Amino acid sequence: MSEPHTENTDVVLVGCGIMSATLGILLKTLDPKCHITIFERLDSVAGESSQAWNNAGTGHAALCELNYTAERADGTIDISRALHVDEEFEQSKQLWAWLAARDMIDPARFIESVPHLSFVQGEADVRYLRERHAAMDAHPLFHGMAFTDVPRTIAEWAPLIMDGRSPMGPIAATRSLLGTGVDFGELTVMLFDHLKALPGIQLHLGHQVRDLARTGNDRWEVRVRDRHEHDKMRVRSPFVFIGAGGGTLPLLERSGIPEAEGYGGFPVGGQWLRCTDPAVIGRHAVKVYGKAKEGAPPMSVPHLDHRTVAGKPALLFGPFAGFSTKFLKHGSWLDLPSSLEWENLGPMLSAGWKNLDLTRYLIHEVRLSPEERLEELKAFMPTARMEDWGLAIAGQRVQVIKKDPDEGGVLAFGTELVTSTDGSLAALLGASPGASTAVSIMLDLLERCFPDQVANTWKATIQDMVPSHGHQLAEEPDLIRKVREHSHKVLRLLPPSAR
Repeated sequence: MSEPHTENTDVVLVGCGIMSATLGILLKTLDPKCHITIFERLDSVAGESSQAWNNAGTGHAALCELNYTAERADGTIDISRALHVDEEFEQSKQLWAWLAARDMIDPARFIESVPHLSFVQGEADVRYLRERHAAMDAHPLFHGMAFTDVPRTIAEWAPLIMDGRSPMGPIAATRSLLGTGVDFGELTVMLFDHLKALPGIQLHLGHQVRDLARTGNDRWEVRVRDRHEHDKMRVRSPFVFIGAGGGTLPLLERSGIPEAEGYGGFPVGGQWLRCTDPAVIGRHAVKVYGKAKEGAPPMSVPHLDHRTVAGKPALLFGPFAGFSTKFLKHGSWLDLPSSLEWENLGPMLSAGWKNLDLTRYLIHEVRLSPEERLEELKAFMPTARMEDWGLAIAGQRVQVIKKDPDEGGVLAFGTELVTSTDGSLAALLGASPGASTAVSIMLDLLERCFPDQVANTWKATIQDMVPSHGHQLAEEPDLIRKVREHSHKVLRLLPPSAR
């Protein structure tokens, strides 16, 4: 084994998923002279959470995801979270349109218009969906959403939902034609293909970051091992971003920054039922989301889901949760136990005690038989047959656990951007809505870690790339119309006025 050699760079990106790809594109556009070194432990980019089969493949804009619209005690619907999620996805579409207009990415390879439907059964849920529709359709961000409780109309929107369904009480659905399907794996590949062709970019596949520590000259020293040749190297940089999915938490703990204290993670796996019959696949060109089971994490909201992967249509149902102590699909069984420290043990035990329903849910999911999974699918698609579906393993997600002054520890289901006080290190933890909000998250990172550049030299370029940045889009109907019309035209999506 050769002696470690040391290199210097301006930026280190750990992980080759959609987050690192987005940050790399932003930084290289804003500062073309920037030298960026990227490390990925696998032999390909987008091999974990960004890979098409490992995530929902949905442009999460809160159009159909009922977990973003909570019902208040008085029966009214709180859409504030939905507004926030939709604004974030609009920013993603704006950056993608900017890149596509400059031939950096090809929209046909990664994004398409797909109607987003919500489907519920039972009097209480139908009432909830009706109230949700009234609240959302009244807002400019969601205007045009349709509601129906007429079975014939639901059958027109999504035939597989109604085929063979016996009348068993009230049912209802909403539909938005603003919905999209996104192959985040393909998008990530295109972004890295563009980055690799630029000067000052070094991409190292098959290289695992083992450790990192501050040096005496206000830099980070990142220690890396080539997983094939077993060579070691050290890279020194004034800025490090850890976007390694489930692999982020261990590296964040090793960084030693005070802001990392108390963070823990609980891994939740995913499984899909994947349709194998082309005739069935061809009859479902929409995404249909239902309500999550009681105690289930948001990432487990059931959906019967059309998507296009590598140019071919596919149909999935799920996800079904699984449990593993691995933090990554290609990780180690020791990931969870090795992440335990004195600083996060208390918050993790506290969060675990307060979320026993999640534990019960995971135990139930792990014990499901093939016949029980089929029965859950039949709640969405009554004519489903065992021989038309196979079980596929999806990706691993690590739910964030963090300290709380009142409760000791809380389980956070969203994404969490952790940055050092001096802005020299940033790390992304968490899961849903994840990839759909990559642009918003990375713009937030730029403001935290590069505040002077954003305020001065980068501001105009960022505004050109993402025109709604710095605006409360939900409060500006004219801006909503303007940015949507432009992004949908460039990305070849249905026009925003489509009904």
